Amino acid sequence: MTTAERQAGTLQGVLLLLPITMAVMGLIVLVPVLPGMMAHYRDVPGVDYLVPLMLTLPALCVALLSPIAGVVVDFFGRRRTCIAALIVYSIVGVLPIFLESLMAIIVSRVVLGAMEALVVISSTTLIGDYFHGRDREKWLANQTAVASVSSILLAFLGGALGSFGWRGAFASYGVSILFAIALMIWTWEPRKSDEPVGETAPAGAPFPWSTILPISLLAIFGGTMFFTMQIQVSNMLSDYYAIRSPGALGAYSGLAGLSVAAGTLLYRRYTARFLTPTQLVVAFGLLGVSYVLMNYTPTPQLFTAWLIVNQIGSGMLLPALVVSAMGRLPFDVRGRGTGLFMSGWWLGQPLSSQAVAFMRGRNGGDLPATLQMLGLLCLAAAAIALVSRLRGSAIRAESVA
Repeated sequence: MTTAERQAGTLQGVLLLLPITMAVMGLIVLVPVLPGMMAHYRDVPGVDYLVPLMLTLPALCVALLSPIAGVVVDFFGRRRTCIAALIVYSIVGVLPIFLESLMAIIVSRVVLGAMEALVVISSTTLIGDYFHGRDREKWLANQTAVASVSSILLAFLGGALGSFGWRGAFASYGVSILFAIALMIWTWEPRKSDEPVGETAPAGAPFPWSTILPISLLAIFGGTMFFTMQIQVSNMLSDYYAIRSPGALGAYSGLAGLSVAAGTLLYRRYTARFLTPTQLVVAFGLLGVSYVLMNYTPTPQLFTAWLIVNQIGSGMLLPALVVSAMGRLPFDVRGRGTGLFMSGWWLGQPLSSQAVAFMRGRNGGDLPATLQMLGLLCLAAAAIALVSRLRGSAIRAESVA
C-alpha cells in the first residue's frame, strides 16, 4: 500500500477490533467444557487446582507480560508483531486437541497468554497509530463493546464445539489465522512521519513516566472494580436470591455483557465529549452507587436493575481510561505505554477476587456488605475526579483572566 493510500477507515478499524476477541476467547470458550476436562484428568494429582489454573493462565500472562509486549511492539513494529502473534496464537491454541499431558496443555496455555499480550497491545497501539481525535475515541471505545458482546457469542461457541468432546472447544482458537491474513492484506506498518503534529516526541526524549504511570495505577483500581461484578454475579444470585440454574446464571452473565456494551455506546454518544475527569465522575459514580445499593436489594429484580447500572458504568470506565492513556503517548513509546496501562487493567482481574475474599473475611463473609465497601471506594474516586475537574476549570479561568 502506497503512502498516498494510507488513510485508515472503517475496514482497518473493524480489522483491529477483531483481535481483542482473542483475549476474551482465551477464557470464555473453555468454561462450558471445564467439567469434561476435570473428568478426563480426574486421576492427575492436583487436578482441582491445575485445570482452573489452565483456564486462567492466559489472562494472568496478559497482566504480567504486557509491559514486555509493549517493548516488543515498539521495537519490531506494531503490525508485524500483531500478525506474527496471531499466527502463533492459532497454532498453540489448537495444540491441546492433540496433547494428552495436562502439563503440556498448561505450557501451551502460557505461550497462548504471551501471544494474547502481544495481540492486545499491538492491536490497541495500531488503533492509536491509525486514528486520531474523535475517530480514535470511537474505535477504542468500540474495543470494549466488541469484547463484551463477543464474550456472549464465544460462550455459545464453546458450548457448541464442546458437544464434540472437551477438546473440540480448542478448535475455536484457529480462527485467529483468518485475522492474521486479513491484516496482511488490508493494513500497513504505521510510520512516525504519518503522525499529526503534537503526537511525536523529540529525538532522545525520556519515557513519559510522569504521565503514563498515574493512569496505569488508576487502571489497576479501575480494573479491579470492573471485573468484580463479572466474577461475583453468580455468587450473589445463588447465595442471596437462590438462583442456581446454569441457564439463569448464564442469562445474567449475558445481560452483564450487553450492559457493558451499552455503557460503551453511551460513552461514545454522551460522555466522550467531556474531559477525562468528568468521564471518571460519571463512570465511578455509577459503579459506586450501584455497588452500595446492592447491599439493600431484597429482590432479584431490584438486584438486576443495579447490575445493569453497574455494568453500564463499567462500559464507560474502560474507554475513558484507555483513551486518556493513548492521548498521553507519543508515537515512539506508544506500545510501551499501552503495555503498562493494559498490565494494570488486567491485574484487576485476579486482584478483584482477592480483594473481595479479603474484605469478606473482615465482615463475616457478607458479600453484599463487601460490595458496598467497594462502592464507597468508587464514590471516593468519583469525588477525587470531581475535585480534579473543578481545579482544572479554575486554573483555565485564571489563565484566561
